[in-house]
Amino acid sequence: MPINLLPSLLLSILAVGYTPGPANIYALSCALTHGRRKAMTAWMGLLCGFCIAVLIAAAMAHFAGMAMGGYTTWLKYIGAAYILYLAWKTFKASISDRQGVPCSFRDGMVVQLTNAKMILFDLTAFSSFVLPYSGRFVDLLPVAALLLIAGPGGNLVWLLAGSVLRPMVERHQKAVDVVMALALVACAAMIALR
Repeated sequence: MPINLLPSLLLSILAVGYTPGPANIYALSCALTHGRRKAMTAWMGLLCGFCIAVLIAAAMAHFAGMAMGGYTTWLKYIGAAYILYLAWKTFKASISDRQGVPCSFRDGMVVQLTNAKMILFDLTAFSSFVLPYSGRFVDLLPVAALLLIAGPGGNLVWLLAGSVLRPMVERHQKAVDVVMALALVACAAMIALR
């Protein structure tokens, strides 16, 4: 990748990674419902899932180019279905129990592995910023490392925001759960309809 493209890549990373998306809303919801400590466990799953997904995306971009784009269609529907499940768990918590959205390492990893928004962005970044200039797999890895700023970096910011807001939100937990569930439904709809 030519160095003069780095500012464009970084702006893309900030625009995509820090805007609302399934993993960011999941991280926020975990922090609001379960607190920072438990949400950090889920964030470790988000980080691990992202690392796996970005390496798979790099390998796919390298070996198959964008020809594998058809497979991401199925992935987005699987991701949308899982996000709807999380929305249901969040909404159900506002009605009955205080468990809320499942907040574990495994759940965080599944959210990130099925996060079509980030996987498609990873593939776009590789095909736009690396593949036109180099066909070597090793040249994809620095961009993959920078993409950590977008995925897990954005997730961590949303998680910390939820931790800070948690004391204020606890007074209106039922309304917050409904809003979070609706936000997750909106994310699932946007993913499935794109």
